Amino acid sequence: MTAPETPLPTTRPGPQEAPLPVKSKPVPPAASGPDPYFPNSGDHRFRVHRYELALDYRPGPNRLAASARISAVADVALAEFVLDLAEFRIGRVLVDGKAARYTHRGGRLRIRPARPLAAGAAFTAEVHYTGNPRPVRSPWGGLGWEELTEGALVASQPVGAPSWYPCNDRPADKATYQIAVTTPSPFTVLASGRLLARTTRASSTTWVYEQSAPTSPYLVTVSIGHYLPVPLAARPATPQAGHVPQTGYVPQTGYVPQRLAESFGRDFARQPEMMAYFTEVFGPYPFGEYAVVVADEELDVPVEAQGVATFGTNHLGGGWERERLIAHELAHQWFGNSVSIADWRHIWLNEGFAKYAEWLWSERSGGPGAAVHAAAAHRLLAGLPQDLRLGDPGRKLMFDDRLYQRGGLVVHALRRALGEDAFFAMLRDWASIHRHGVVATVDLLAHASRYTSAPLGPLFEAWLERPELPPLPG
Repeated sequence: MTAPETPLPTTRPGPQEAPLPVKSKPVPPAASGPDPYFPNSGDHRFRVHRYELALDYRPGPNRLAASARISAVADVALAEFVLDLAEFRIGRVLVDGKAARYTHRGGRLRIRPARPLAAGAAFTAEVHYTGNPRPVRSPWGGLGWEELTEGALVASQPVGAPSWYPCNDRPADKATYQIAVTTPSPFTVLASGRLLARTTRASSTTWVYEQSAPTSPYLVTVSIGHYLPVPLAARPATPQAGHVPQTGYVPQTGYVPQRLAESFGRDFARQPEMMAYFTEVFGPYPFGEYAVVVADEELDVPVEAQGVATFGTNHLGGGWERERLIAHELAHQWFGNSVSIADWRHIWLNEGFAKYAEWLWSERSGGPGAAVHAAAAHRLLAGLPQDLRLGDPGRKLMFDDRLYQRGGLVVHALRRALGEDAFFAMLRDWASIHRHGVVATVDLLAHASRYTSAPLGPLFEAWLERPELPPLPG
């Protein structure tokens, strides 16, 4: 998700590095305990490995008939377990193929299997449900499934996923997905992952997508509309001295209303260059493809999902303000999507790195350098209330604009503390070591400390634990 930014003067910059070898790391288990910001979301006693969703959606009446098959493992013995699901009508619930008792109140589907589940047991839950999907109410407005004039879109951050499918709605509980969507044939369907099949029968078409990378529930998306696919031409990287180019191109496609195809092609023309540059400085793109949806509506902000970003018509038009949004959402594919947070206290790890990616792209593409952006952010924050504790902002402030700016400043402070070569090596290795994994702030401190002999504890304490704004990094 993106936040606003102030305009900046023009300057020039540049830097760079040599990499350290890294080893891949297995996906960590879901974080233990309820999420402190959303204690009524998710069930920390089990972990999901895979969701198989079959959706039949009729856009006119906004009618959804669906089933979800969920493969999971119990971490403790379970006489019952809970899935998050909005107010749909439940048809039936099965556990390991046998009918299970359940209650469904307040967005919580409490399931009691015919036999208790042993600790360590693998099990499957199957839920059949129907209804009219609508956004989940939250302090930030409606989240999740949103009906459009013609079609629908999903933007779930942070707790909107239950608006359309039953899930263990915890950012750390990452799983693979297969999503099959049947809808009237004139509509195009885009979902997280790779398109496996598209089958038309009579007046309906079924689109089947596979997301093989572990994905947090809130990062799964579906878009349904009258869209024209617009491929974005891949461009080879032109690495700066010291950067290590990565081979291979990532397929990049826009899905846009036909009347906007030309302006989209113009406004997103530099995205392939961003992809090439981010691949240099962050490491290989973590997914198989990248899609951009321009919904035929105005949206407050663009929103990231796994391998997909959704923009509104108001985000076209060119200029730095729009270009930084493109960079921000693309950077989230590494920071937030592949490297995911253990719980919402650590949201600055998502937004701080994505904010700094904006500044890096400005620096690389001939605009103001990161130091100029950092100085502007520092001036902005100095004139605002000093009551944000970045390392644990609280639910009320987790999407405050100050979190984005201060998060970017933390990354800039690390760059100044480590030096150019060590910083960019640290950045690439962070994305590589924790690829498809789950992290907390303490993991970044431990990781960054490997790249310097100087203690980083005071830096983290000043920027993350104290609300007062530290001096601008020199």
